[in-house]
Amino acid sequence: MKDGATGQTRIQRTKIAAITDAALEVFSTNGFKGATVDQIARAASLSKPNLLYYFPSKEAIHSHLLDTLMDTWVAPLREIDPEGEPLDELLTYVRRKLAMSRDMPRESRLFANEILQGADYIGPALSNDLRPLVDEKAAMIARWMEDGRLQPSDPRHLIFSIWSLTQHYADFDVQVRRVLGPGVKDPFPDAETYLITLFTRMLRV
Repeated sequence: MKDGATGQTRIQRTKIAAITDAALEVFSTNGFKGATVDQIARAASLSKPNLLYYFPSKEAIHSHLLDTLMDTWVAPLREIDPEGEPLDELLTYVRRKLAMSRDMPRESRLFANEILQGADYIGPALSNDLRPLVDEKAAMIARWMEDGRLQPSDPRHLIFSIWSLTQHYADFDVQVRRVLGPGVKDPFPDAETYLITLFTRMLRV
C-alpha cells in the first residue's frame, strides 16, 4: 500500500530509511570524500544496484541527508520566542542544542564535516536560509539587551558561542570521554550544569 503523502510503499519507505541511516553513519565517520556507495550499501544490507534504484549517486544521498539535517539543526533557533523571558529563552536554547549533541552525535559530525570541507553542498542554505534567521534572532536579542533585560554582548557571537560549546560534546566526544576518564560514563549532566551556569552569569542583569 502506498502512502498518500509520499507516494511510496511501506517497503520503499523502509529501504530509504535504512539507506539514510547507513549513509549517516558512513558520512559522519568518513566525510563525503572518504565515503563510497559500496560502503553505504553494505551498511544498509543492500546490494549496490538496489541502493542506486532509490538514490542515483552518492551526491544524491548526501544532499538528501543534509537537506533533512538543516531543518532539524535550525529548529531550536527558530523556536526562541520573542515574547518569552529573554534569559529563559536563551537557556532553553542552550539545553536544546546540548540535547541534540547527546541524541544526534552522527548528525552533528556530518554537519561539521560538511563545514570543514568547505560547505559545497549546504553553502547556499547557510547564506540564504541560516543567515537571515540568525540576523532575525540577533536583532531580537539586541532589543532585549537594549531594554536592559540581558547583559550587553554581541548577539551573533553569542549564538556562535552556544553552537560551539554545545556541539563540542558531539564532534569531540572521544576527546571529552578520554580526558574525563572511565569514571565518567555520561558527560552531559555536568556539561549542562556548567553551560547553564556560564550563560546565566554572562547574560543575567
